Amino acid sequence: MNASLEIERPYARAEQVGPLVRRVLARNPSAFTFTGTQTYLVGPHGKGEIAVIDPGPDEPEHLSALVEAIGDSTVVAICCTHTHRDHSPAAAPLSALTGAPIVGCAPLSLRDDGPRADASFDDAYAPDRVLADGEAVTGTGWTLRAIATPGHTSNHLCFALEETGALFTGDHVMGWSTSVVSPPDGDMTAYMASLARLYEREQDRVYYPAHGPEVTKPRQLVRGMIGHRRQREKQILRQIESGCTRIADMVPRMYKGVDERLWPAAGRSVLAHLIDLEKRGITTRHDDTWALTHTVEA
Repeated sequence: MNASLEIERPYARAEQVGPLVRRVLARNPSAFTFTGTQTYLVGPHGKGEIAVIDPGPDEPEHLSALVEAIGDSTVVAICCTHTHRDHSPAAAPLSALTGAPIVGCAPLSLRDDGPRADASFDDAYAPDRVLADGEAVTGTGWTLRAIATPGHTSNHLCFALEETGALFTGDHVMGWSTSVVSPPDGDMTAYMASLARLYEREQDRVYYPAHGPEVTKPRQLVRGMIGHRRQREKQILRQIESGCTRIADMVPRMYKGVDERLWPAAGRSVLAHLIDLEKRGITTRHDDTWALTHTVEA
């Protein structure tokens, strides 16, 4: 998790960031959202048909900026990658203002998704249409195809803009940090499979994440993310082998130099790794301690 990367913060105004793609940054920066949630407008700038991806928080300034950016365009879809509260709450008020349907991920709500209070689930999210993997939303001159990428959340979708090779990655792949995978809904097994799926997509030329800058070498980044997770896994196994068997004791040793405000979330990712290892028969759990089922190979 790297919060040192600095980029310009053009809040509440639309920027053209690529062919058929504009971006509006919400003023909700935090240790988890970096500079804030980035909402994307897909389609021609003018009087054409557009889609809005991840409308973001229900904040007056952000909604006003979106309405101004939409202008005379017709919004044919408001698409949500997942339902954490920094992504989907503005969908309903934006739908009321534009008449556009809410489409994309399935509803999902849990009472407890770990320590990330800023990322609790949006209980009010009510899509008009849930997109299955491979289904598309279309407008004049563009096609957005849903790519199921569970892991960060079980309902997470990415959206591929087929005409340009752009992929909107939500929180699955971000331009500034690794994603938090927080059980019970966050699933490391699914997350790694979703990363592998994206790595196999050679047609994606650029990623537009919900937080942080665009990714211009996407397969290289995804390969590095897979390697990073495998290194974390090995680090966890070494911790257990050395006698450090509780997550609360592992995190300070594993995340030295990381903002301590992120340690609770880091602990959730460690738990997700341990659950994945348990499924694979490598670790076992005894209350709040963990053990190896066999000796870790050097």
